[in-house]
Parts: sequence; C-alpha cells; structure tokens
Amino acid sequence: MLVAAAVCPSPPLLVPEVAAGAAPELDAARAACSDAIGVLAAARPDRLVVVGPAEESGRGPHRQGARGSFRGFGVDVDVRLGPTPPHAPDEAAERELPPSLAVAGWLLERTRWSTAPVEGLGVGEPLAAERCIQVGEEIGARADRVALLVMGDASACRTLKAPGYLDERAAGFDAAVGRALGAADIAALKTLDAGLAAELKAAGRAPWQVLAGAADGATLSGELLYEDAPYGVGYVVATWS
Repeated sequence: MLVAAAVCPSPPLLVPEVAAGAAPELDAARAACSDAIGVLAAARPDRLVVVGPAEESGRGPHRQGARGSFRGFGVDVDVRLGPTPPHAPDEAAERELPPSLAVAGWLLERTRWSTAPVEGLGVGEPLAAERCIQVGEEIGARADRVALLVMGDASACRTLKAPGYLDERAAGFDAAVGRALGAADIAALKTLDAGLAAELKAAGRAPWQVLAGAADGATLSGELLYEDAPYGVGYVVATWS
C-alpha cells in the first residue's frame, strides 16, 4: 500500500553544475524537493519506487544503484539511483538512467537516502491513462509500505521563451495540476487530458497518473510545497502522506 509520495520536477537544471550561473534561481525548488524526500523518509517505507518520464531507450525498470550521467548536458557529473547494492549486476550490461531518474538519483544522493530499497521506472509520454493507472496499482501492491518519488514537469509553454513557446492554455492546465497534486486529488489526476498535456509538453502527465493509480484506497493528504514556472516551464513540488 502507498504510504507516502513526493512529486518533484525533473529538469537537469536542478543540478547546480548543469545550471551553472543560473543555479541560484532554482534554490527554492531544490529546498522544496529536499523537504519532500524528507516526508518519504519519515514514512518509513519498505520500498521506494521512483517514476519519471523517459524516451524509448530509458523506459521500463531500472535497478537500485543504476548509473546516470549529466555528461550529455555538458558537465562531468555522474549519479546512481540509490546506494549500489551488494552483488550488483555487471555495469556494462546496464542501461543508463533517463534524465528524469538521474535527477531523482541526484536528489536522493543529496539527501543521503538510506531508508529503504530503491527501484526506478521510466514511463513514456504516450502511455494511456488507463495503463498508467494500472501500473500504479501494481506498484502500490508490491509491499506493505510503498513510497513513490514522482518526477515530471508541467507545461513547457508558459512564456514566449519557453521550450514550447507561449500557449494561452498552459497557465490553466498548470494551475489545475497544482491544485490536484496539492490536494492529493486522485480523480482529477486520473482524468487529466493526455492530448492537451502532450500539446503543452507536460512530461509529468504519465508519472502523475501512475501516482493516482498507486494511491487508490490509500487515503493520503496532500501539501503543495512549491509552484512556479522558471524558464517558462511549470515546476511543482508536493507531498502526499
């Protein structure tokens, strides 16, 4: 059963070395993410599942200790998804973490996560809502006390300089997402418009619907810790406990 969840944005810019001179602009978001992971640790889960958006090569399961890197963003920074377990598989045979799970690995390293075993799951933007919800239900049934770290961004269309340019629908979409995540509103997340989310380049839609499936029957309360749109992209940090 799901006992806690943290929702965090997934931009590599959260890593100060990637953001370089702009790093201080996301200090508040980083602090909120650290607080959210603290809520996960306080719940004392048996297992932590990290869910984030991924391109095709990064979709599917990723083991604890899997490697990620920000070298593709121009910095010599490597991370792992939680502590490397004993008798880990041959690293040469392992896939690299997708960027969203690499950011999660960086956040877990930053907060020195050691509370429970970790596993990752990369999900694709095209994944239908019904399948996302089913995946979430399966995750929630994996242990008596499951926690979720859910990575993903809202729209990328909030300003003229945003990655997706300005779309007047983006602010309303992001506000609805913020309300749903802050209130642990499972029904609202389940009915997010996947087509609109894709048009607005909202990479968090599928992971949020996985969360909605995992939280069915858990009776959790939500709290919104951070909501802003730096660089024209909607970032939300929330906790469910």
